[in-house]
Amino acid sequence: MSDLSMLINGLKVTAGKGATFERRNPLDGSVATRAPAASPADAVMAVEAAAEAFKTWSETGPSARRALLLKAADALEAKTPQFVEAVPAETGATGMWAGFNVMLAAGMIREAASLTTQVAGEVIPSDVPGSLAMAVRQPAGVVLGIAPWNAPIILGVRAIATPLACGNTVIFKGSENCPRTHALIVEAFEDAGFPPGVVNYITNAPADAGAVVEAMVAHPAVRRVNFTGSTKVGKIIAATCAKYLKPVVLELGGKAPMVVLDDADIEDAVNGAAFGCFANSGQICMSTERLIVDQKIADEFVKKFGDKARALPLGDPRKPEPVVLGSVIGMGTVDHCNALIDDALAKGAKLVC
Repeated sequence: MSDLSMLINGLKVTAGKGATFERRNPLDGSVATRAPAASPADAVMAVEAAAEAFKTWSETGPSARRALLLKAADALEAKTPQFVEAVPAETGATGMWAGFNVMLAAGMIREAASLTTQVAGEVIPSDVPGSLAMAVRQPAGVVLGIAPWNAPIILGVRAIATPLACGNTVIFKGSENCPRTHALIVEAFEDAGFPPGVVNYITNAPADAGAVVEAMVAHPAVRRVNFTGSTKVGKIIAATCAKYLKPVVLELGGKAPMVVLDDADIEDAVNGAAFGCFANSGQICMSTERLIVDQKIADEFVKKFGDKARALPLGDPRKPEPVVLGSVIGMGTVDHCNALIDDALAKGAKLVC
């Protein structure tokens, strides 16, 4: 079990009055992490630290920003064993999924590093003879990043890296379901040598999320909001940002189809569908959720797909034996999936596996 701190202005801090919350492993209910339960006042402190750091960071040249980001990518990769331990403990996902996350996330940081010298303006046609009109891109200010638990390292890094590359400072709000995993990301940026206040990290108890997020969105220094998560929560975030006229980027739930035509290689199609459907136990916003198969090959495809699904190794992802299917995030997901299956069967579906 890990006890965490938040990071505000380069200092590891607890929440006001020492408030904490626990994240429990979804398989056995054991305490995986105890993290600070931030209050709105704690959140405002993080905003003010980021706003102060912005004064200097926004003037930092692209080469210096690029060098720090490249160091952060290396530091993130160095923490792979810690991620492989934290992700199964907090979310029930497999170590293989954690490692895949680290690989992609490190590449995303390096991609962001390459952007530092590509932020440019443009010349605008002018009606005034001899006049040169230009549009110049400038750092916006403090960016609030809110990332989910399902691809925690990829999506956590995405909330941080590009804003930093563009000269903004960041407040990263960790998921209540994986505060330790998200803390490791921030530690990588800290290890890289980012100045105090440029990257800040807060955690909150689930019941406090709405108040903590609104306190940050309402603050004048927060200029952009980036949220990845459920459609249900996305609607709340969008409404909150609209209330304070804050630009927000939302990536929410999906319902992605896979189409299999009659000339497809059945084995390849089955393998592709299995990866699309069952990676991280299907808990990905772009997971394959509908299979549309040509009638001519449907029976063969369904049989082979059922056999493939039945053979996927499953078990406790914290144990050394490799598994493809670990745990889902909690019993709420189990109940939801079972209800969907029961509803489909009641309407004439056939249970293949």
